[in-house]
Amino acid sequence: MQAVIQNYLHEAKIGRKQSHRNLAMYPLLSSYEVGLEYITLDEALLEGLIEVVERDEAGSVPELKVINKSPCMILILDGEELVGAKQNRIVNTTILLRGKSTIVIPVSCVEQGRWAYESRLFGSEERLMAAQLRAKKSEQVHRSIRRSEGFRSDQSAIWAEISSKAARMEADSPTMAMAEIYKKKRSLLADYIEHFRLVEMQVGAVFMINGEVVGLDTFGSTETFGKVFRKLIESYALDSIDWSEQESSGQTLKSKVTKFLWAANNATVECHRSVGLGTDIRLESRTITGFALAHEEKILHLSVFARSNESSEGRYIARMQRFSSRRRSR
Repeated sequence: MQAVIQNYLHEAKIGRKQSHRNLAMYPLLSSYEVGLEYITLDEALLEGLIEVVERDEAGSVPELKVINKSPCMILILDGEELVGAKQNRIVNTTILLRGKSTIVIPVSCVEQGRWAYESRLFGSEERLMAAQLRAKKSEQVHRSIRRSEGFRSDQSAIWAEISSKAARMEADSPTMAMAEIYKKKRSLLADYIEHFRLVEMQVGAVFMINGEVVGLDTFGSTETFGKVFRKLIESYALDSIDWSEQESSGQTLKSKVTKFLWAANNATVECHRSVGLGTDIRLESRTITGFALAHEEKILHLSVFARSNESSEGRYIARMQRFSSRRRSR
């Protein structure tokens, strides 16, 4: 599967930079087409083609049941938030659902202080978990897979990260919900969204904060990327807002993007049976972590993040973590 990722990245060209404040986006342009018909989670929920519920009446924090009532395949993205039922959750990995099927999916709680029914069905507020939290969760899930424990996250660590982020951004809530952070920063997020636009042939993007590469998200078609574009911008913008007081560590150079893509292209890969259709691919090196979902040797979704270590690409996260600690101690 490494060749599948390499071929995919080889086809991608780096577009012209767009930026606002401390967030920069380099579009990834390609004529790549996965050649597969599916709809997104938000589309399926809006049209009533899918039901997402607690696994059973008692509920299970790390699992939800998904009922696909349509003949269409449905793509559910890593980090997408599902709201309602006993507590809000986020999805632990990207999943392609078979038509007319029912499966149990791995999730993480992002609302620690609630365990009571708010509704029977889950809905969507069209949000993705912030990029840095997705990066950490990706590493947690990878370790869990290696231990043959499935696509599990470190729930306590996720709660701690959400709590810290909420405190820094003055977005505490009675149920300690991740959603409150997005609501608190709604106007600022809207300002970021207004300054970024889709370009022709764009299948993905590499994002930079304060002059350093944060990560990339890219898809098997321009159509899919267009549908999730706003959610992705919000995901990365939330970290940009969180780290806005941090001094820039350098210019948003295209050469850093090229170096990051090279690291992704040469990472070690591990293949595993996915939760739904296709193959789950985990990427890892000294400087990056990530995953991809492939179906019939075609990439549907590829996410790669800078690792939180002291390597060249990962160093910015360590700085941001120290910066965040200083803010909490004020």
